[in-house]
Amino acid sequence: MAYLFLKQAKQYAEGRPSYPPELFDFIASKTPIHDLAWDAGTGNGQAARSLALIYKKVIATDTSQKQLEFAPKFPNVRYQETPPTMTFSELSQIVAPESTVDLVTIAQAIHWFDLPTFYQQVKWVLKKPNGVVAAWCYTAPEVNDHVDEVFLPFYDVDADPYWDPQRKVVDGKYRTIDFPFEAVDGLDSTGPFEFVNERVMELEDYFTYIRSWSAYEKAKEKGVELLSEDLIENFKVAWSKDGCDKKVVKFPIHLRIGRVGN
Repeated sequence: MAYLFLKQAKQYAEGRPSYPPELFDFIASKTPIHDLAWDAGTGNGQAARSLALIYKKVIATDTSQKQLEFAPKFPNVRYQETPPTMTFSELSQIVAPESTVDLVTIAQAIHWFDLPTFYQQVKWVLKKPNGVVAAWCYTAPEVNDHVDEVFLPFYDVDADPYWDPQRKVVDGKYRTIDFPFEAVDGLDSTGPFEFVNERVMELEDYFTYIRSWSAYEKAKEKGVELLSEDLIENFKVAWSKDGCDKKVVKFPIHLRIGRVGN
């Protein structure tokens, strides 16, 4: 899977939505101290750029150096390529020492992780008992009735054979993902809690987003062009029905958040 994302790094950076300030304000309100955040699976730094505005230091890691090359640069963000597996000694040297991190974030990535191993690392680096871990995903984009009528069967039927099994966890809005943490102060559960990101897109932007899918690349490698000429034409007709070239595309976001406890 990392190989697919490496091949798509530029399209991923151009096509994927960012995240709304309200999401980060909510997460930050649950972390008592804002010294150090670890953004795991940062990709091209979509979450790291927002964390940098709130936390004094951010360590943003990914197993793909190619993805990191497209990340925005900030003086308080350190981007770091990491191996797929790390000992606690390596974790201390590469990421942070034990019990020094205020927040761990995982944006649209935790469903790819070896969760038992990763959660051991999270619990090791987070400050006890109030260090916070926040993982979120976004589900299928919503445009309007005309465009969505074309998109939904394309997503549910045409693209479905090319998604990895982990995608089902995203479609389930992270409800079923293992998340062994305590509810943070002020909340009675670890979620999921819902937010929404809105992005203004033209049709070609929308296609760039679709081409950034791992399913799109996987189909392409099998000789299948998911965005066939007929499908593109159907999207063009649906997109033009309201007479507007640019549209507000909504990406529903689903957040799991908890604290490490003792």
